[in-house]
Amino acid sequence: MQLTMELFIVVAAMALIVQTGILIGLFFQMKKTTESVNKMVGDLHSRMGPILTRTQILLDETQPKISALVEDASHIVYLTRAQAQKFDRIATEASDRLRGQLVHVDRILTGTLEAVEDAGAQVRQSFWGPVQKASALVQGIKIGLDVLRSRRSAAPVSETAVEQEDELFI
Repeated sequence: MQLTMELFIVVAAMALIVQTGILIGLFFQMKKTTESVNKMVGDLHSRMGPILTRTQILLDETQPKISALVEDASHIVYLTRAQAQKFDRIATEASDRLRGQLVHVDRILTGTLEAVEDAGAQVRQSFWGPVQKASALVQGIKIGLDVLRSRRSAAPVSETAVEQEDELFI
C-alpha cells in the first residue's frame, strides 16, 4: 500500500507541476496580450486625441453661434405668429366689411330693379295702351278708306263682301 501511496503522491506532484507550468504559461500569455492591448489603446488614444481635441474646439466655437441661431429662429417664429394673427384680424375685418357692402349693394340693386320693373309696367299701361288704341283707329280708317275706294271703282258690291269687310273691321 505504501507503494500505491507513493505512486499517488508522485502523480499528484507531477499534476501540480504541470498545473503550475500551465499557469505560468497563461501568466506570460496574458502579460503579452495585455501589453498588446495597451499598445493598441495607446495608438488609438494618440490617433483619436487630436480628433477629439479638434471636435471639442469646433463645438466650443459653434456653440454660441448655434445658440444665437436658435434664439433668432425663436424670435422669427414669434414675429411670424404675431403677423399671422394680425393678418387674420385684418382679413376677418375686411371680409365682414365686404359682406356688409355686398348686402348694401344687393339692397340697392333690388330697389333699382323693382323701380325699373314698376316704370316698365307704367310705360306699358300709359304708353302702349293708347298706342294700341291709335293703331286700332288707324286700322279702322284704313279699312274704311279701302271700302270707299272699292265701292267707287267697282260695280255694286254684293252684301256678302260688305259683311266680310264689316267683320274685318270689328
